[in-house]
Amino acid sequence: MVNTIETQHVVVRSIAVSEMANNVYLITAKESGSQVLIDAAADADAIKGLIDSGAEDTSAVPSLQAIITTHQHWDHIRALAATSAAYPDAMTIAGSDDADAITQAEGVEIARAVDHLDVGDFGGFVLQAIGLRGHTPGSVALLLRDGGETILFSGDSLFPGGPGKTWSKADFTSLMDDLEERIFGQLPDETRVLPGHGDGTTLGEECPKLGEWRDRGW
Repeated sequence: MVNTIETQHVVVRSIAVSEMANNVYLITAKESGSQVLIDAAADADAIKGLIDSGAEDTSAVPSLQAIITTHQHWDHIRALAATSAAYPDAMTIAGSDDADAITQAEGVEIARAVDHLDVGDFGGFVLQAIGLRGHTPGSVALLLRDGGETILFSGDSLFPGGPGKTWSKADFTSLMDDLEERIFGQLPDETRVLPGHGDGTTLGEECPKLGEWRDRGW
């Protein structure tokens, strides 16, 4: 099933793939046809179908500009090699501290490694990387602002009900610090959160729970 969110200038489509129910997101600019894929997680054929379906969202000729990976974990990169090969003109992008691990795992060179607050203009919309260190060293969320709406593609760093999984107290503290300072402290409550698995939420829905998350330690 394809889920769709429409803002003033873009359409966001998503599907869930694999036994892990990974969310794969496609952003299509209505006027230019420029597209960005977020997390080529698994099932390259289904991802191609998602990309093809984006042609319905633009009056221009669609063109995949980039494939962005939110973090290095295996369940988010299994279709990266096949998808990158199918769309060789699409730039591969990932967080700086995860890029080498992704290349080592999948044999795909990351053309652009990004850091916190780096910005990409994709011809019809802009995405800003927000570093969220903890789930992995180079995890990034992607921020889209369009027509008064704010959408955060949070990868596995933020879900309804809590932060992403961490494997040490230091990693948990790092992730919570980044979430509080870089996400909840900067973005409006109305921000939609679109995570790497499962349903979305809003920052306003999750903000009152931050103290509870700190106290429980996960």
